[in-house]
Amino acid sequence: MSKYVERMVEHVKKTYSGEPEFLQAAVEVLDSLRPVMEQDSRYEANAILERIIVPERTISFRVTWVDDKGKAQVNHGYRVQYNSALGPYKGGLRFHPSVNLSILKFLGFEQIFKNSLTGLPMGGGKGGSDFDPRGKSCNEVMRFCQSFMSELWRHIGQDIDVPAGDIGVGGREIGFLMGQYKKLANIHQGGVLTGKGQGWGGSKMRPEATGFGCVYFAQEMLATKGESFEGKKVAISGFGNVAWGAVQKATELGAKVVTISGPDGFVYDPNGISTPEKIAYMLEMRASGRDKVQDYADKFGVEFHAGKRPWCTPVDVAIPCATQNELGLEDAKELKKNGVIAIPEASNMSTTPEAMEFILESGILFSPGKASNAGGVATSGLEMSQNSLRFGWESDEVDQKLHTIMRNIHKSCKDAAEQFGTPGNYVNGANIAGFLRVANAMIDQGVC
Repeated sequence: MSKYVERMVEHVKKTYSGEPEFLQAAVEVLDSLRPVMEQDSRYEANAILERIIVPERTISFRVTWVDDKGKAQVNHGYRVQYNSALGPYKGGLRFHPSVNLSILKFLGFEQIFKNSLTGLPMGGGKGGSDFDPRGKSCNEVMRFCQSFMSELWRHIGQDIDVPAGDIGVGGREIGFLMGQYKKLANIHQGGVLTGKGQGWGGSKMRPEATGFGCVYFAQEMLATKGESFEGKKVAISGFGNVAWGAVQKATELGAKVVTISGPDGFVYDPNGISTPEKIAYMLEMRASGRDKVQDYADKFGVEFHAGKRPWCTPVDVAIPCATQNELGLEDAKELKKNGVIAIPEASNMSTTPEAMEFILESGILFSPGKASNAGGVATSGLEMSQNSLRFGWESDEVDQKLHTIMRNIHKSCKDAAEQFGTPGNYVNGANIAGFLRVANAMIDQGVC
């Protein structure tokens, strides 16, 4: 057992006890790296774990804006620029009341390894604000975004830090942010933000990319057991872009998606969320701002289960697409009892540590979000390439490149898990494969 890792785990638990989300992510990664540290002393000699745990830069600022009633409002803004060994910092902006530094550090830390797995030249970062776009007018959102960017713009650029969208930051918000950046910087630098509108530099396929990529990764996992999506029943949580993409691709591959969910509960559609009308209605629900999945049940006359999660439904594959820690131990036990064979995470750290441990011990195929939800950032990386080259690929070309990237990520995770003694463990495989590329680049670049 690596004494180096033991020391680092104790250090992290002592230092970051007040940051539970980050602490959970850091300990998971460190535990996976034990066999790596035992085989190669260079990482300890170069203090790689000590350095990779600490962000290169953390930016915190005040965001002041005026609501429609003329009242001044104040929010907190952040950007965590975590690691740039592989390229410019890359990661989303999240606007949600739950946002705090611990959550953004957890997301930024995970982003290091996720971006590394894509094979693209991207570092890791994350940012956002405790601003809640829900219930705000379009003008209020615009004023907030302009104020937020008035501070952030000096810290970003296509060769420095490239933010994207996340929860609460969609195409509308990216547009407002880009407009203000362009005004302040006096330059139309297309690669400074990803998730842009397709008419002004955005990549085709970006809204559905995370969901598509997760299903592609799951397809590769299933294939290791001689299985496929054909004829499988699938439970999906959420109904935003990620869930929408996962529903589309799983259906295309022959599965029947029977659930989606929201803050109010979940719906069960025994005939499958499989028609163009049903899939398109997911976009209508998201655009309505009501944040209620019951609207789907009312429209199509299917079951609605108030206040519950979809993991009690008998399915073959469960795909969490909503938020962190949405699948707990009891959920995992219920899924196991009902015969689930695969759980690929499409949201970041969807599964609690206790649930993850149970799932891995049960032999259920499981992939962490840093691997199976990397399709979104991979397509953002492709958008950066298109901006640099000043042209755009068609949807089928982007989809093909995304599929190839996800196959390669699966192979990297599978091979790393086997090489370091835990075959089939995609958690260890993803952490190790992502770490090695970053750590070796850090060694090459010296102590900096």
